[in-house]
Amino acid sequence: MTGPLGGLLAAPPQVVAAGVGVFSDALRTQGVSVTDVEWRPPTLGDADDLTVLALDPRRATANRTAVERVLAAGSVLTDVLPAREVLDLPERTLLHSGPPLSWETASGPMRGAFIGACLFEGWADDAAAAERMLAAGEVAFDPCHHHRTVGPMAGVVSPSMWMWCLEDPVHGGRAFSSLNEGLGKVLRMGAYSAEVVDRLHWMTRTLGPVLQRAVRSRAEDPLDVKGVLAQMLQMGDEGHNRNRAGSLMTLRELSPAIVEVDAPASDIGAVLRFIGGNEHFFLNLGMPTAKLAMDAARDVPGSTMVTVLARNGTEFGIQTAGTGGRWFTGPAQTPVGLFLGDYGPDDANPDIGDSAIMETYGVGGFSMAAAPAIVRFVGGTVPDALATTERMYQITLAENPAMAIPVLGFRGAPTGIDVVAVARTGWLPQINTGMAGRVAGTGQVGAGLVQPPPECFTGALAALAAAARAAAV
Repeated sequence: MTGPLGGLLAAPPQVVAAGVGVFSDALRTQGVSVTDVEWRPPTLGDADDLTVLALDPRRATANRTAVERVLAAGSVLTDVLPAREVLDLPERTLLHSGPPLSWETASGPMRGAFIGACLFEGWADDAAAAERMLAAGEVAFDPCHHHRTVGPMAGVVSPSMWMWCLEDPVHGGRAFSSLNEGLGKVLRMGAYSAEVVDRLHWMTRTLGPVLQRAVRSRAEDPLDVKGVLAQMLQMGDEGHNRNRAGSLMTLRELSPAIVEVDAPASDIGAVLRFIGGNEHFFLNLGMPTAKLAMDAARDVPGSTMVTVLARNGTEFGIQTAGTGGRWFTGPAQTPVGLFLGDYGPDDANPDIGDSAIMETYGVGGFSMAAAPAIVRFVGGTVPDALATTERMYQITLAENPAMAIPVLGFRGAPTGIDVVAVARTGWLPQINTGMAGRVAGTGQVGAGLVQPPPECFTGALAALAAAARAAAV
């Protein structure tokens, strides 16, 4: 052998070993010289906690039960109603995305959305009065997730807002979400100008009632929202930041019923134009669909599956099937991605919104391979999108056959984030998200990619391990 590798086999082998010592010890017993490298795979949390969960005899069965419930869950659209009727909200209560917060801890876009909601409800005459009311504690705050509700970005829901009402025909669960406002300067991005409030009033006065009558007219043949979500993945959407196909399919399904509603032609035309011009219209149907599936897996003792990923612009919170509604939180990270106009990284608020429920369900960032065009909106490359989905298979418990990804040979989407797998690998879930402006009133400044802080998973790992120890006593 000649060339630069010619002497490779001329000398005795030199062995370098990393990881567990059993391999090194076996070689040394055979007289082989071994150089050990002090390296271990990156992990999260306490090693003893991870060991306890890995050996927990309940875990395999519990995770199988949780996964089966998630995969079996369905989602049909049953009604459209004001929040005060379906959520039983007191008049001076606002729901919001993510884990619990206060006015003092609320970020700029969350404060902007709270202000806008007060103006919309008529609780205050101007932004200054609304801010004084909110700072004085005259309005109560509660997470959407505490009311079987999910809201994108700030996710603020007030009593007069109209809500999508969805049901799971398999498990009997119900879930809710507000109607999507569109992109740009909108309440969910923290904007509260007259334009924003006027749009909300039109949605309450016209959009909600028209959609209600259209949806109720289909009571014998309700819209199968899970079916639409499954088709989206085969048409270039990933179900979080890209909803073009899903919004168009929803328009196709609802438009015959909409045009038959007994309302002024101008109102019907305005509703159809609004839906047709709103590429994210379906997002607020996809989110409660994912919520229904993940809620079906709540309260399964011993399960290490994540049931909630949610952010309020200050903190990121997760919940798991084995710990019910308990929150595990850490500081929200700022997304990295592409910006609109002259905006840049300094303009972006940390991660915000309940829309990461889509990733919890296995779509969104977990199904980027189904929507390579998404990289033009959130950044990265097509190979990055494919690699992201491949990596997410390593931290999930199942593949969802209903959510097939064409480019991967119709392999099911990676579904059911496993706290143990995240801790073992050190790989955090990937989320596609919009970016709201840091300053209240700004609106959307871009879109990008973000991950949860590791503290969420180390906290969940410790709590799950404590429950496993208690169960073993």
